[in-house]
Amino acid sequence: MTSAMHLNAVSYSGRNVLVTGADGFIGSHLVERLVEAEANVTALCLYNSFDSLGWIDRLPQATRAQMNVIRGDVRDAALVRRLVSRQDTVFHLAALIAIPHSYAAAQSYVDTNILGTLNVLEAAREYDVRRVVHTSTSEVYGTAITVPITEAHPLQGQSPYSATKIGADMLAEAFARSHDLPVVILRPFNTFGPRQSERAVIPTILRQALDPEVTSIRVGDLTPIRDFTYVQDTAAAFLAAGSSGSISFGVPYNAGSGAAVTVRDVVDLVLKLTACTKPVVQEVSRLRPPKSEVKELLADFTRFNRATGWKPQVDFVEGMKRTVAWWKSQFQEGRVRQEVNYAT
Repeated sequence: MTSAMHLNAVSYSGRNVLVTGADGFIGSHLVERLVEAEANVTALCLYNSFDSLGWIDRLPQATRAQMNVIRGDVRDAALVRRLVSRQDTVFHLAALIAIPHSYAAAQSYVDTNILGTLNVLEAAREYDVRRVVHTSTSEVYGTAITVPITEAHPLQGQSPYSATKIGADMLAEAFARSHDLPVVILRPFNTFGPRQSERAVIPTILRQALDPEVTSIRVGDLTPIRDFTYVQDTAAAFLAAGSSGSISFGVPYNAGSGAAVTVRDVVDLVLKLTACTKPVVQEVSRLRPPKSEVKELLADFTRFNRATGWKPQVDFVEGMKRTVAWWKSQFQEGRVRQEVNYAT
């Protein structure tokens, strides 16, 4: 960031900050960064009967000790109100995100992604929160009509998941317009890196390449084009969205790398980085419905860069090297377990 951006930015030190979805992939990286920034972090993790805190369980104990971890659900309006009442900043990341499951269970996506977001916005309005950062997704654009994709690109609900995220984004915009709520709509493109679930394409491919018990790499469509951003850069984007003094409310901001690769390119790079010689097999069962597949995503993040000074620091190859190293460490430590692999 430029020095001017630094002057306009709010420090997180000593501020009360709530992160919903803190137990997830991006959320766990964000709370780490917030602890480093000396914020008073409340981490909302989805309650489950296994008493698991998701990726929060894997953070260093020294980091966990500096958070207030709450088990709950953003669908619980009363809980959300209690948590938000004490906050300066709210990062709203909690969502159902697995696209394939949204075809079968659309109602649950509406409940979590739309009603959960409404609960956060209503609470933030009631308690005059300084800023809310609402998490959108590049999936709201659907298959690119023009590239690179600016925030003016039409929204296209090509899956029930993306439709619910469009709805949540519109609620955030409406609350900014109707109630002057200071809500930033951050729209990350495809994020990757350590801790990502095997529902995503990169860890799906990596798992199969590195697992000695897997004899081939099974994938779906190899032609989609994606803009991949390393998770540390995405976490930095959230911090910038929550602190910048030059950002506008109720409008979306893209956060992507500005570079794109095909799924085939991902496979080839994984094979190279892991020295894997396994055959690559395409499976029909891993394909999205034809009209639902998003064929191309490539970010134009000019608006966000101008408002905050943010730009990615880790390029795709370097990020993949770090991600491969993390996956190798998981195998060495015996931490890898069977999950459903979605090549999407």
